[in-house]
Amino acid sequence: MRRFADLYDALDQTTSTNRKVEAMVAWFRAAPPADAAWALWFLTGNRIRRLVPTKDLRSAAVAATGHPEWMLAECYTAVGDLAETLALLVDHEPDTHDEGDLPLHVWLTRIVALPTLDSPAREAALRAWWAALPGRERFVLNKLLTGAFRVGVSRTLVVRALAEVAGVSPATLAHRLMGSWEPTPEAWLGLLDAERATEDRTRPYPFFLASPLEGDPAALGDVSGWLAEWKWDGIRAQVIRREGTLAIWSRGEELVTDTFPEVAGAAALLPVGTVLDGELMAWRGEEPLPFADLQTRIGRKKLDKRVLDAAPVVLVAFDVLEAGGDDLRERPLSERRERLAELVAPLAPTLRLSEEVRAPGWEGLGASRAGARERGVEGLLLKRRDSPYGVGRTRGPWWKWKIAPLTMDGVLVYAQAGHGKRAGLFTDYTFAVWQDDTLLPVAKAYSGLTNVEIDELDRWIRRHTIERFGPVRSVEPVHVFELAFEGIAPSPRHKSGVAVRFPRILRWRRDKVPADADTLDSLRALLRVRA
Repeated sequence: MRRFADLYDALDQTTSTNRKVEAMVAWFRAAPPADAAWALWFLTGNRIRRLVPTKDLRSAAVAATGHPEWMLAECYTAVGDLAETLALLVDHEPDTHDEGDLPLHVWLTRIVALPTLDSPAREAALRAWWAALPGRERFVLNKLLTGAFRVGVSRTLVVRALAEVAGVSPATLAHRLMGSWEPTPEAWLGLLDAERATEDRTRPYPFFLASPLEGDPAALGDVSGWLAEWKWDGIRAQVIRREGTLAIWSRGEELVTDTFPEVAGAAALLPVGTVLDGELMAWRGEEPLPFADLQTRIGRKKLDKRVLDAAPVVLVAFDVLEAGGDDLRERPLSERRERLAELVAPLAPTLRLSEEVRAPGWEGLGASRAGARERGVEGLLLKRRDSPYGVGRTRGPWWKWKIAPLTMDGVLVYAQAGHGKRAGLFTDYTFAVWQDDTLLPVAKAYSGLTNVEIDELDRWIRRHTIERFGPVRSVEPVHVFELAFEGIAPSPRHKSGVAVRFPRILRWRRDKVPADADTLDSLRALLRVRA
């Protein structure tokens, strides 16, 4: 645990990508396979689900410190992170049985066994562990216990480090890390095997991502060298049809085959040795349905006929990565698209080719883009026709040329303290619009303000709080903010009857008074504008 805490500190205390990579390379080379497998699992974004109920963690902290529970709650409000709060409260020098030198995998064996214990036994184990560890290790342990382990390192950097350790290409390592794998010594050694020839037949390829285009697309050169497609608002996915297996993977590396049986049924008819990349979309007739309809399929354990009929799903395919068992990713996009068209044509409409948007020049494509929202899409994707299929977000070959977001003016009505580095500052805000003479909350946002504005608003909130509801404060409704959002949909779960997607603050409208804010009717009018 001590060495893992050293790695956590090394990654957390620098912004240099090279230093982060160097720290991981040194740590992985020195770590035993059982520890390295678990460290890699966490660093690539995997988490163990919370194995200890919050009430048990709080009970153990109260028993270990003698502090009343209300004090723990107040400290948590100030710190904003449960793992850090517990590590600070249980503040002592470790006893003579300091277990910081125990290997990481031994600690994980203990942690994953916690659900087999009753509450008193869990509390006793927690208190013993906290007593045996100094502050740094205690903090990292709590992060693992709460399922909130995060550190400032991207998956791309982890792949770079691991590729250097293994002596294989980053692209190969990225592929090996896709999909499901267990943090075992055998898995770790398999990842490092330079001679490894076989792969999990259900494993997806790393997704290739487009970069935001913010300037004039004419700077990209002759339009004839680019393929333009609609940017669909769905779930990015790969469909894998290989010998003896069929799998649908989301970009978040979740296996969603059972969630979309109609797509799986059509994909089962693809030739063996086929991998498609595309967008899962709720679709009816010739038009896409709002993303909110697709969400009704996500997370359901049972998909009855009513659910399937309400939100039928298709795969809008825009690339083929493997055909006939051959890896096509290094072939030019124009060639891959021809193969793709041949593969999906017999399986329409459930598998359908992403439409090419044609125009004689950039100005014409701009005109098509301007009407994207009415089509239910987010803008255009621009892809160089000679581009291979890369790994991750590589600037240059693929660009996303999105339409401007929808906007509204809302009044700040509630505020809550943030978490982590923002703990102690009010940075999470709720905004409302008018319904007759009442302000009705419609959106929450926490990004978009500068540090100076956050500090100013935090001081104002503390002086102008009307009521407190636990960590939430009701404030005087006097400040207006312009919010941007990607879409809007009806929502019976919200009192306003609408839900906005990805709201964020554009600017503090100091030039406006609350009466200038939008109304619920003006938001509902946007429902007629496809988003």
